[in-house]
Amino acid sequence: MALPRVEPEKYNALLAEKQARIEAQFAEFDLPDIEVFTSQPEHYRLRAEFRTWHDGDDLYYVMFDGDKRTPVRLDSCPMVSERIHDMMFKLLDVIRPDPVLRFKLFQIDFLSTLSGELLVSLLYHRQLDDEWVERVKPLREQFNIDIIGRARKQKILLERDYVVETLNIKGRPYRYKQVENGFTQPNGHVCEKMIEWAIDASAHAGGDLVEFYCGNGNFTLPLAQNFRRVVATEISKVSVRSALWNLEENGIENIDVLRMPSEDLSLILKGEKTSRKVQGLALEECEFSTVFVDPPRCGLDEHTVEQVCEYPHILYISCNPDTLHENLRQISKTHKLERFAIFDQFPYTDHLECGVYLTRR
Repeated sequence: MALPRVEPEKYNALLAEKQARIEAQFAEFDLPDIEVFTSQPEHYRLRAEFRTWHDGDDLYYVMFDGDKRTPVRLDSCPMVSERIHDMMFKLLDVIRPDPVLRFKLFQIDFLSTLSGELLVSLLYHRQLDDEWVERVKPLREQFNIDIIGRARKQKILLERDYVVETLNIKGRPYRYKQVENGFTQPNGHVCEKMIEWAIDASAHAGGDLVEFYCGNGNFTLPLAQNFRRVVATEISKVSVRSALWNLEENGIENIDVLRMPSEDLSLILKGEKTSRKVQGLALEECEFSTVFVDPPRCGLDEHTVEQVCEYPHILYISCNPDTLHENLRQISKTHKLERFAIFDQFPYTDHLECGVYLTRR
C-alpha cells in the first residue's frame, strides 16, 4: 500500500476530479445522475499494515512511496482510524526498549472497528516462545487490544483472532465478526453508506435474492429485509464461518449461505447440476428477482456476466471502474442503468468504488 498524502483542504476538489473521470469513462452509457458518497477526510481507514524499521537503537514505522525500496518514516498517520492512531506509536514506545518483543519484528497489522475494538498482529522473522508470550501479555490490558503473534508456520493467539464490528444501517445496528486476514471493507463509514444505498436501490425489487461473493455477509444481512428469501454463495471457509456467526448473532432467518462457487449455484438453479449442499432448501420454490454481485478487482468473467443477465434486476458493487465498464458493455444490452453511485472508500488515491442497479429492458 502506497502512502497517500492526507490533505483535508483538497478533499472535495480531489473527489470532484474522480467524479469527472467516472462521468467521462461511462459517457457511452445512458447514465442516470451519479450519486456521490463522501468519506471522512481524516481517520477513515479501519485496517492497515506497517513495516517496522530497525535503525540502531531506534524502531519506527515505514511505508513506501512509489517503490518498495524507499522507506518513508511515519511519525503520524492521519489516514488510519483514531483508535489505531491513538495507540500505534505508544505501542512502539513499549516494544522499542524490550529486546524480546523487538527482536526480528518486521511488521505490525491493525484491524479496528467503528465500535472501538482493535486487533494487533505482530509479525516476526523468528519463532516465538513462552518468553515472548509473557512479555506481550501485559500489552493486552495496557492498550485494551487483542494480540496475535505470527512467524513462519506459527500463529499465537492471546485470546481471539477477530473483532466484532457494529454497523448502523438505517437505524438498526448489525454486528459482524471480522477475522484477521479476512476481507473487510476498510472504510467503515463509507461501508455503511454503501449498504444503505444498496437497500434503497433494491427496495421495490420484491421476490428472492441470489448473491455471489457474499464474504462475511456484509451486504447480505441488511439486504435481506427487501426480499422474501436470500441465497448467497462464498468459497472462502473463513468467510462462510463468519457469515453463519453473523446470521445467528443478528437473528436473521431468511438467508442461506452456501460454500460453493457461483457457477455451481447457477447450474443448480437451472437444474443442470445437483449437490448435497442444497438438499432440503427447496430452491425450486424460489422466485429470484434480483442478483447481487460484489466481485474482486478482476470483475465478472464472461460466463458470470451471462449468469447475472438472466435476472430481472442486477445490483453490482464494483471496486474497479475499469472492469465494471467492461462488464456493463455486455450487461447494458439486456438491462437499463437505473442507479449509479460512487463511494470514496480510498480518499487521496485514484481508487473508487461504484454501485449500479439495472433492470431488464
